[in-house]
Amino acid sequence: MSIPAAYLTVILIWSTTPLGIHWSGIGVGYEFGVAARMLIGLIALLTIIRLRRLSLPWDTHARYVYLASGLPLFIAMSFVYWSAQFVPSGWISVIFGLSPLFTSVFAFFVLKEQAFTAARLLGMLLGLAGLAVVFAESINLSGMALMGVIGVTLSAMSQSLGAVFIKRLKPHMHPISITTGGLIFAVPLFALNCFIGSGLPDDIPVSTLAAIIYMAVIATTLGFPLYFYLLKNINAERVALIALITPVTALLLGASLNGEIITPKVWLGTALILAGLGIYEYGKYLPFKTEWKRKWQMRWNQRPL
Repeated sequence: MSIPAAYLTVILIWSTTPLGIHWSGIGVGYEFGVAARMLIGLIALLTIIRLRRLSLPWDTHARYVYLASGLPLFIAMSFVYWSAQFVPSGWISVIFGLSPLFTSVFAFFVLKEQAFTAARLLGMLLGLAGLAVVFAESINLSGMALMGVIGVTLSAMSQSLGAVFIKRLKPHMHPISITTGGLIFAVPLFALNCFIGSGLPDDIPVSTLAAIIYMAVIATTLGFPLYFYLLKNINAERVALIALITPVTALLLGASLNGEIITPKVWLGTALILAGLGIYEYGKYLPFKTEWKRKWQMRWNQRPL
């Protein structure tokens, strides 16, 4: 698949994922919903590897890659599935819009990338201001909504950190192999969390089962390999830029398909986050004064290490 086609497909998947997360836990518990999704996804991926005769290396470097994929996946998905009980589905995508900012911070410490220009700092501040507005709105709803927002934020941070570590390891295996290996590490953790938490449900509603299958086959089996495919071929921050588009589409889908109310504060927070991301990515075109930029860069280079 071409990079533009993969990019568009990931946008479509990420736009529908928040609703899928919300629906796949109804009546069965979020622990079962995420565990079933990952187990079905792993089975499907192993089948694809066998049919396509792809390699699934198990040397030391490959295991590090799988661990860097699987552990953040377990942490991120556990947080976001738990949080989906308390916040509207569209909010998930809005908060995940901060992924480029988190990715750059982690890339600075892990990959030693220079990312903090004046424009990017301005973008980060706007993004954090948008998150603060969403936090404020969650407080108006309930205490658990606030906890849900915190959980989604931790989920986005975990996913961003995992993406940076994968980039650092420079994997050379197929993206499907990376996804499969990560799930081999993660699925036992999801299963253990399920049995300790909600356990196996007595009955699974048809709509919930459909959501689980969609999340397993489309979001996991197709979405994750495409995500890692993009990570291998383009800059990590540009992959995270997908989150610039999906918050609006996810909010609209949540309102039209799930009856979620989008308050003015949520739109304001979304606008601030998207504006921050836009400035973050394209701030080099802003008319900052050259002398101001030179002084800023000089101070940054002279910082104590």
